[in-house]
Amino acid sequence: MGRERVSESVASASVSLVISVWNRLDDLRENLQAIQAQTVAPLEVIVVDNDSRDGTPEMVLEEFPEVRLIRMPHSEFGACTTFNVGFASARGQWVGILDDDVVLPVDWIEGMLEEADRLPDDVAVLSSRVEEPEMPDWFLESAGQLTPRYMSTFRGCASLARADRLRACGFYDEVLFIFGNERDLTARFLNRGWRVRYVPSLRVWHKAPFGMRQGKRSLFYHVRNFWIYSFKYVPLEDILKFPFRFLGKGLGSKKQGAGVGDAVGTIGLFDSIRALPGGYWICIQATLSALRQLPYCLKNREVCTHEDFDLPLG
Repeated sequence: MGRERVSESVASASVSLVISVWNRLDDLRENLQAIQAQTVAPLEVIVVDNDSRDGTPEMVLEEFPEVRLIRMPHSEFGACTTFNVGFASARGQWVGILDDDVVLPVDWIEGMLEEADRLPDDVAVLSSRVEEPEMPDWFLESAGQLTPRYMSTFRGCASLARADRLRACGFYDEVLFIFGNERDLTARFLNRGWRVRYVPSLRVWHKAPFGMRQGKRSLFYHVRNFWIYSFKYVPLEDILKFPFRFLGKGLGSKKQGAGVGDAVGTIGLFDSIRALPGGYWICIQATLSALRQLPYCLKNREVCTHEDFDLPLG
């Protein structure tokens, strides 16, 4: 798909690509090289560096002078904050939301804009098909991975959002810090009648291993942020039923039959709990931390009843 075949509406659309990075020099370089090769060039590329100490910002300045680099004053900011800084700086009609360790196909911008041109105006976000190391064949070949559909969240490593809708919903909730922020934002989109569309025709390589990231911090924030999200958007009866439904679905496993859908970040949760010393205690601490946010959640509570809304059950 070459430039000469780009439709007028696609050619005139402006795209700001926003990348949050922390100590990922080589990954970011490969990401930016893939962006340089795009068949439709972005209006701008914004890299928000979370005070990297591995030479990442210096590499960007030297090798990619066209990139707008924003340097955070220290590294204690969460991904929600660093992405929000980039979103607030974006000038394009569309905002590409990219992890630092993705590699885009050369027609990603062009293909996403052409897909957006065919979709109804109520689509606020287009979410790419993402492939990752250790992703099993049963997942790669599943209907959930291969079929265009509306989603209850989006892949924050490679998605394209309408800038005006993003601003209207207030970007990511910085209380979450990291993990689960896409699902939280999607609930606000859905509450305004805006939808997320999955685009399986555009395949993005994401270097992070398939499923939930391992480690105490990952487990803590996944559990904590699920409860915060639930307190904000989920009907009370569903909150009470969720643990039993989750167990029934078997999302704790990466094995075939565990469930395939939007909740990729929670796949492997039970494996993570069992693998970590004190894993169940971390879950209790995370739940108590979420309960301390209950006044904030109730103040911002807006139960979502949209047909696309679903709990992270796969």
